[in-house]
Amino acid sequence: MHIVSAAEMQAMDQKTIETYGIPGRVLMENAGRGATRTFLKRIYTAGAGKVGVIAGRGNNGGDGFVIARYLAQRGIDTEVYLLSARDKVKGDAAANLDLLPSIHVPIVEIPDQAAFAARQPAMQQPAYWVDAIFGTGLNAAVKGYFKTVIDLINDAMRPVLAVDIPSGLQADTGQPCGACIRARATATFGAAKIGHVTYPGAHWCGTVDVIDIGIPSTVVQEVNPCRTLITGSQVRTMLPARAADSHKGRSGHILVVAGSTGKTGAAAMAAMAALRAGAGLVTLAVPKTLNPSLSSQTIEAMTLPMPDDGHGHFAPSAFDPIRQALADKQCLAIGPGMGTSCAAADLTRRLIEACPLPMVIDADGLNHLVGHLDLLTKRRSPVILTPHPGEMARLAGCTVQAVQKDRIAAVRRMAVHFGACVILKGARTVIGDPKGRIWINPTGNAGMASGGMGDVLTGAVAGFLAQGCTDATAAICAVYLHGLAADLLAEKAPYGYLATEVMDALPQAIQTVLDDPPPAIVNGPLL
Repeated sequence: MHIVSAAEMQAMDQKTIETYGIPGRVLMENAGRGATRTFLKRIYTAGAGKVGVIAGRGNNGGDGFVIARYLAQRGIDTEVYLLSARDKVKGDAAANLDLLPSIHVPIVEIPDQAAFAARQPAMQQPAYWVDAIFGTGLNAAVKGYFKTVIDLINDAMRPVLAVDIPSGLQADTGQPCGACIRARATATFGAAKIGHVTYPGAHWCGTVDVIDIGIPSTVVQEVNPCRTLITGSQVRTMLPARAADSHKGRSGHILVVAGSTGKTGAAAMAAMAALRAGAGLVTLAVPKTLNPSLSSQTIEAMTLPMPDDGHGHFAPSAFDPIRQALADKQCLAIGPGMGTSCAAADLTRRLIEACPLPMVIDADGLNHLVGHLDLLTKRRSPVILTPHPGEMARLAGCTVQAVQKDRIAAVRRMAVHFGACVILKGARTVIGDPKGRIWINPTGNAGMASGGMGDVLTGAVAGFLAQGCTDATAAICAVYLHGLAADLLAEKAPYGYLATEVMDALPQAIQTVLDDPPPAIVNGPLL
């Protein structure tokens, strides 16, 4: 499922009109008709009161005029509040506005603050609102009486359908521009926009329905959006195949370098999650004083005691035996619970240069890379980085706020510049690859905000890498299934489940995708 920017959507509309000869008015008609269906399905209760269509003078307003016509033709009491003088509405929007008087839809002109003040009491009457003020092109702060109107609608606490995108929401980042409509549902056209599927935008959109308005598939291919919303069907095609006569030696052997005093759980979860993701064998290399503890925690994994400093941290001399242990493995995972000692940092950096295998680097392994990212250009194999926003900020030398303001841009910059696959964890995890392609994950929930979830993800990514997935497909499968496992647990309780329970639910998530892939999900309900 493609995710587009505002500019890409504009290009798709333009190509459809100019190259394929489909008039803009036809696209507007299709948009309004589809949005009406969403309104009736997601918002409206028959006979429950008046619908107010609040509209600007552009094409977003034009879509609103079409919706008003369809609602009125169904006998629904509908009134249009036009935030402009009527004679300033042009083109296809004007043509649709002119149709309303003949079917007795009142048009209330509110061109300025004074008119709004006079009409404000009447604007308390609608039981529902259709928001058609601004479209996806908004990139400036909402001010003046537009802000006052948006505040009035939000304060009224009436159900709202947003047309294309909630007015005041920036389509490319999901950031509110000062004031923003709080929608119960959004009907968007042609393709979902970045702001619909990333936070905080997802908070404002409610349920998102993508309406087919007649844009040819060839147009999408020509514009070639490089962002995709991961779907269960997509993951099913990526999952490693397993022959009936397969055995553990054919399913991948992973070396996990992890653990330090007080952080044995991180190492154990990474190792066991790799097995839950389907890896045939896992060897966990740990400081030798921790080996008794980890041997009892990871019954199905093998442990490999490494030289340590006597206090449960890797010693510098661990490098050679770890490098030798790579000989019969398919993947290296490094970092969970490893600690931030100088010896551990040096070990990580030397292994990045020396390792001939695909690598997953997480947690303390990422901290060891801060200020040394140039090492990634010297590596000999694919690498997957799995930072949370704080780790990403440290790697990029910026603030967490800068990362979170545009997560997609942050991922793409790092992935392309260093030729790595990057998984930026968090609500709507973002995955980027060295070619600049982006995948956004719809699974997962707020119950995952607890310790150990990242360690489980690291193990899952390594598990799929070891089974022969590419770096990108391993990341996509692991991230999606990790979130889906948590969603299955959240069906019983919204929070309070543990990272180990998510790990144990990975096989169920895999089976769910194989049996009946869940549809793409945006903000909870179905697209």
